[in-house]
Amino acid sequence: MRTSVAAVVALALGLGLGLTACGSGTDSGKGGGKDDTLVVGATAVPAGEVLTYIRDHLAAKAGLKLEIKEFTDYVLPNTALQEGELDANLYQNQPYLDDFNESKGTDLVPVVKPYLPPMGVYSHRVKDITELADGATVAVPNDITNEGRALKLLAAGGVIKLKAGAGADASPRDVTDNPRHLRFRELEAAQLPRSLDDVDAAVVNNNYAQDAGLSPAEDAILLESAKDNPYANLLAVKRGHEDDPRVKKLAGLLVSPEVRAFIKDKYHGSVLPATGG
Repeated sequence: MRTSVAAVVALALGLGLGLTACGSGTDSGKGGGKDDTLVVGATAVPAGEVLTYIRDHLAAKAGLKLEIKEFTDYVLPNTALQEGELDANLYQNQPYLDDFNESKGTDLVPVVKPYLPPMGVYSHRVKDITELADGATVAVPNDITNEGRALKLLAAGGVIKLKAGAGADASPRDVTDNPRHLRFRELEAAQLPRSLDDVDAAVVNNNYAQDAGLSPAEDAILLESAKDNPYANLLAVKRGHEDDPRVKKLAGLLVSPEVRAFIKDKYHGSVLPATGG
């Protein structure tokens, strides 16, 4: 009788361990939702369009189920990723991610950098950056890294100079030479296209420019160069999820020849495939 009880207990324990092991195999801690769909946050253009192309044309063949959630700002995609509402996001560059992690206490890391959406200067009043009048008002993004990026672009265009060593967090205080006495108006990035009727020029992030019907390649009076540019957009995940097989599949597709061709054909220079990832 004692032997039979022991056997039953052993069998029960064995079954319990077996069920636990099976449960671990379907745990979503690193593998995503119940149906194994990868949920990716993105701004609409170009990230949302690139991801939609992948979902509709490449994902099934790669064995990837992809769900895209679009956002209209730069904060929520990262907070949602940190809180586990997303598996990954695509919309930001490395300087922005670094500043976000430091200021918000998040733990997000890059996986791959598939393309560069060049920032541009736009105007309804002048056709060339050198035509800005004395005292002109230029709107710039009010977040640290995009404002620094905007000022560096203006410096590259020769209308201002920044102090030596000014980094990604450069601000108007770092302007050492301003011969046109430009005045800077700091606005939330999404508002910049709408400001063009009220300012002489605005430095606009690529996605917001295209959302507003502006063509960076054709309409910008000054546009970033892709050469040695640190602002390529990246696929980001929460630390520890870099080796998620679904993330690896998406990362591979983002730098595939098919996606590079899609970017070149669709954006005609308004978005540029990155030279590395």
